[in-house]
Amino acid sequence: MPALLAKMSSRSASWFYAFSVVVLSICGSTHAAKSCNGPLLSVLPESSFKSSSTSSNSQLPHSAKLNRREGEGGWAPERSDRQPWLQLDLREKMEITAIATQGRSGSSDWVSSFMLLFSDSSLAWKQYGQSEDTGTYRGNTNSEGVVQHKLVHSIAARFLRFIPLDWSTTGWIGLRVEVYGCAYKSDVANFNGRSALLYRFNQKSQRTVKDVISLRFKSYGADGVLVHGEGHRGDYLTLELHHGTLALHLNLDDAKLYPSRGNVSVGLGSLLDDQIWHYVLVKRSNKQVNLTVDGHTRHLSTTGVEDSLEVDYELSFGGIPIPGKPGSFLRKNFHGCIENLYYNGVSIINLAKRRKLQIHSVGNVTFSCSEPQPQMVSATFLSSSGSYLSLPLGSLGVWGLDIHFHFRTWNQEGLLFSTGLAQGSQHLVLQISGGQLHLMVHGAAEQKTNISIEVGVTDGLWHSVSLSYRDRMVSLVLDNEPTSTVDVQSHADSGNSVFFGGCPQYSGDCKKPTVAFQGCMRQIFLNNQLMDLPHVQQGLLGNYSKLQFDICGIRNRCLPNFCEHDGRCTQSWDTFYCDCSGTGYTGETCHNSIYEASCEAHRQMGSTSGNFYIDPDGSGPLKAALVYCNMTENKVWTVVGHNNRGSVNVTGATTKKPYVMRFNYTVSLEQLRTLIGRSEHCQQEVVYSCRKSRLFNTWDGRPLSWWLDGSGEKQTYWGGSVPGVQQCSCSLEENCIDMNYFCNCDADTHLWVNDTGLLSYKDHLPLTEIVIGDTNRTGSAAVYRVGSLHCNGDRFLWNAASFYPGSSSLHFPKFQAELSADISLYFKTTASSGVLLENLGTTDFITLKLTTPSAVTFIFDVGNGPVDLTVTSPVPLNDKQWHYVRAERNLKEASLQVDQLPLHTLEAPSEGHYRLQLKSLLFIGGSTFKESTFLGCIRALTLNGVTLDLEEQAKLTPGVTPGCLGHCNGSASVCHNRGRCMEKNSGYVCDCTHSAYNGPHCKKEVSMSFESGSSVTLTFQMPFPVMHNRGRDSQSSSSQPIHSQSSSRQPIHSQSSSRQPIHSQSSAIYAHNGESRENVAFSYLTTHTPAMLLCVSTYHQQYLAIILANNGSLQIWYRLNREKRAEIFTPKVSSLADGQLHRVQVHREGKDLYVQIDKDIDQKYNLSSDMKMNTLRSLTLGKVTGTSAGHAGLDEEVLRAGSKGFIGCLSSVQFNHLTPLKTAILSRGSSLVHVLGNLVESNCGALADSTTSQSASEGVDRGVDRLKKTRSDSAVIGGLITAVFLITLCAVAVTSCFLYRRCSHSHSHTHTHPLEKASISQKKDSRHSPEHSYPAGLENSYPVDLVLDLNLDLHSSVSHSRKEYYI
Repeated sequence: MPALLAKMSSRSASWFYAFSVVVLSICGSTHAAKSCNGPLLSVLPESSFKSSSTSSNSQLPHSAKLNRREGEGGWAPERSDRQPWLQLDLREKMEITAIATQGRSGSSDWVSSFMLLFSDSSLAWKQYGQSEDTGTYRGNTNSEGVVQHKLVHSIAARFLRFIPLDWSTTGWIGLRVEVYGCAYKSDVANFNGRSALLYRFNQKSQRTVKDVISLRFKSYGADGVLVHGEGHRGDYLTLELHHGTLALHLNLDDAKLYPSRGNVSVGLGSLLDDQIWHYVLVKRSNKQVNLTVDGHTRHLSTTGVEDSLEVDYELSFGGIPIPGKPGSFLRKNFHGCIENLYYNGVSIINLAKRRKLQIHSVGNVTFSCSEPQPQMVSATFLSSSGSYLSLPLGSLGVWGLDIHFHFRTWNQEGLLFSTGLAQGSQHLVLQISGGQLHLMVHGAAEQKTNISIEVGVTDGLWHSVSLSYRDRMVSLVLDNEPTSTVDVQSHADSGNSVFFGGCPQYSGDCKKPTVAFQGCMRQIFLNNQLMDLPHVQQGLLGNYSKLQFDICGIRNRCLPNFCEHDGRCTQSWDTFYCDCSGTGYTGETCHNSIYEASCEAHRQMGSTSGNFYIDPDGSGPLKAALVYCNMTENKVWTVVGHNNRGSVNVTGATTKKPYVMRFNYTVSLEQLRTLIGRSEHCQQEVVYSCRKSRLFNTWDGRPLSWWLDGSGEKQTYWGGSVPGVQQCSCSLEENCIDMNYFCNCDADTHLWVNDTGLLSYKDHLPLTEIVIGDTNRTGSAAVYRVGSLHCNGDRFLWNAASFYPGSSSLHFPKFQAELSADISLYFKTTASSGVLLENLGTTDFITLKLTTPSAVTFIFDVGNGPVDLTVTSPVPLNDKQWHYVRAERNLKEASLQVDQLPLHTLEAPSEGHYRLQLKSLLFIGGSTFKESTFLGCIRALTLNGVTLDLEEQAKLTPGVTPGCLGHCNGSASVCHNRGRCMEKNSGYVCDCTHSAYNGPHCKKEVSMSFESGSSVTLTFQMPFPVMHNRGRDSQSSSSQPIHSQSSSRQPIHSQSSSRQPIHSQSSAIYAHNGESRENVAFSYLTTHTPAMLLCVSTYHQQYLAIILANNGSLQIWYRLNREKRAEIFTPKVSSLADGQLHRVQVHREGKDLYVQIDKDIDQKYNLSSDMKMNTLRSLTLGKVTGTSAGHAGLDEEVLRAGSKGFIGCLSSVQFNHLTPLKTAILSRGSSLVHVLGNLVESNCGALADSTTSQSASEGVDRGVDRLKKTRSDSAVIGGLITAVFLITLCAVAVTSCFLYRRCSHSHSHTHTHPLEKASISQKKDSRHSPEHSYPAGLENSYPVDLVLDLNLDLHSSVSHSRKEYYI
């Protein structure tokens, strides 16, 4: 009787549920058009609620309905439940639009954050993300409040699962829920991999100019055809899965007339074989096609001639049957389910269900979505160090051992399984190494037997593995690859367990791996028995650690591709990596350009005239442009050529059939517009000569000739005139040959005249097309020549604004910086703090500010909590000198750099929010709440490659003035070759410590003559403290929050006294090169070969050597990987040991190597490695000693050149921030500077000038004689001159010191501006501060002085590199 009552109760409940659904459907149908937000759980029976466990009989899962108070008012799991969840069965697929949660009634139990999963079958689950960048939901803060979440995209699913992540700190997990939505209707078809549907047309063929295909699919395989149609002309359309990506192939052209011309293919999506529904939409209009997968759209255009698609007879869905061969298909068929399949408005599945004549079924197509057998329940191995799954294995017996499973991963390393054999004396280990499978049988005496399958398995796809062990033979099969076998030494008696993914802490049966497996596994068979993973989760089978069941949590972190500027994305389980090789950009996401922004910037870096890449928009979307930089004494001209720079003779042209010439420039028009916009002045010469050929002289005023500007607009003024008038330059200059006309050509004479002039209106440049229309009369002709575009000045480099006490800040539109943000600027101030930049959102923000007189802080929040980086300078930053700041934030890391101090970085978390959502205006020089306003000057403020026009905005803002007063504020740099202009009270001084040059303006070259056996070597100490701390921190970095300021990636530096830390910091900061880049520049003159010009080696046996080979050709040797051979580059085969001065510049950025020699050689090469040259050991000019060569591991040819050394003159040598010649001159006697042989200061430039006037045959000999004479005479003459000079200098110094002190005393009582007073007070205070006890004027040269401590007299060093000028 109880059984009968239970049965009747169950039937009544089912009937009530069915009736309720019908009522809901009927009632909801009237509101369906308005909303889909009705509650769905109130009518569900108790059997629809399941959970991982329950805390008590009164806290059962069916108690988890919203606002329910019966029992104990909600669901709670056992406290020992390792992975608690609450599951809902909606009884049929429903459309879900919102969810709500509540804690357990009258308790301290609630869920504060949770994850939402959905499924059709309760076997394969998918996580639903609240937004694109996070998959967690905010829960409750008490037991009674209701928190509702409206879903951004509705879910069509039958099952939902709530996974608690965090809960009440004072209680336990307590949950009541509600789900909102409505009934979901669809037409479904199931394809078993051997079936298809054919939609046949009413006529023989069908031609369309527009097509729309929409469907949803769920696939059980990574490959399969979804849609296909083709025509006899060669037209075709194919939509298929290929390796888990949806591919569209399309051709609209006649294959015979236009073979391979109109074929296009595009792929979108990834991991689409996850047994989850995906939405697809294909829209074609003529040649324009949009492919959409799950909300992501790609646009493409066909490249052929035709714009219509002609398909014969039929379209096939699910496969491509072969005509006349039933059951045979051209390509792999689709295995899975398709629903709501529409082709141009026709419901294909609905027609098939109604058995309409247009539809023909091939194979077994059913109209319900069935799950594959065996069931594909997955488990995710979450940790690369602690995840494992242990399954029991009975006695092997006579059957041996059989293991079969599927796996997918991105990681290149990881253990798949390990088991003990022969009572623990042997171990059978299968692991991924280097992205390939390796099977190892470990014997008792550390003997190994290996099988390697050279097929990549870390592509994110499912791979099957089958292993069999019988009769001392192990066989291994990967996917459909051939079987690999190996013999083992002894018979396997028994085994206890098989360990998948990793090993427990103590286990004799498991060979502990270096790296555990991170990825997914499913369908695990041991000896042909399917392992029940739900039983494992419930503790009924085996054991596990750090696993997530019922879901494969793999993500494609390269979709979308966050590597900018065409960087190539690769990934591991936790993160993605960007390969920036060949892009012209660098950084973790290829965000930063490796090139300078302008020719002006190249000159400030010490470059001379030549071809250079410039990137005017920096990290913006435009690529770098190759231009010629003409660096004259007063101006720097950027020159861009085009395809037709010669003189052109034009005859026979009329207004109806004019002569037209289009000009294509060496860079794109977009790049030119950016260059012109950044320049202060641009011009383009148009040389125009004519004879009986008019320009404008017509009765109706219509021009006979004209030109098009950079925007394609017609312009009728000519060179030298002004826009808007039909005139030439002679009209403005009032020197036309006939003053009745505005152009010389309009006089229409038989003589040759010209209307040559410069086009200089920037908005109209460059000239893109010229049209000439009056050269068809007898004797008529015109000759023109359009010159290159010339631009000078960088209007943004010195674009500045001054902020005064009590002034307001500058306001700009919000900073567009969702994924990447880079900020760079220069500032100078006397204030101790102030906000440089701020932009706020609802909760997100980004701020850059001076927090103390010596510290800059970069703070931002993208939704995961504030992140801050602070760089503290050992010298004050409020010294009224320009200081450079660059801050960057991307998906991989955040970084901050101040001046030349070490770059500080913090890694970003791999999970969580990553979009920076800003809403307010961008504030410069202040904040929204007007706190800590900035006092001083800001210039060259650039955000993501866009430089803000501070001067224009300052004109509109009270209290802020454009420009910045001072001696070092002009665009005409007074300090050259990396020299730094520094303000003084009544003048300026050039700090040349960063420069390879000397002199008052850092323009005097530093040259030395080398004799046989001479050399200069700088040695660096091994930075043991840095390496130790980096290694220690890297082990704990995973547990550190991102806002920590002691990240493992931050170089460690002391901030104590001025003298104590220098020695240790030199190697810590500069011997360890943090970037894979080198900059080398020098000049040389010699006639001797072979020769060693420069050799740089590291403690890791890496080296860079620049030598002259036996034939005099210059060779660059790079060895970045000591396991590989050095790479050799020869920019010019002919001899460069010709007694002439040659300038060599080498720049490496990752794998890209750029070499420039003089002005005629400019080459780019590709290295095979982008490794960094870490921990420098030595830098040598000239002869390389045997000890240094042995440590560096130099190749034989380099050793020969090193043993010969260098005989000649070297000038202005610079390696990154190192200036070895200057260091050798100023620092002799140091233990870290080694000078061998006789080195004499020289002047290569003067020698080169003297030799160029001689004949080619005499030039080399006289150059050598001059060198010899310099060496022999310099010791005598130089000594006498030096002695006299030193005596005079000492006398002048004593007198000057005396006079200066008296002047200073009297001057101190004069009136001083408040800003000057603050500056003077700051300097006085710094003299008594132990933290800033540097010699006067040394503060801003701190980084270079840290290159080598050398125990130098730093006062002497500064006196050699600086001279003060008063204006």
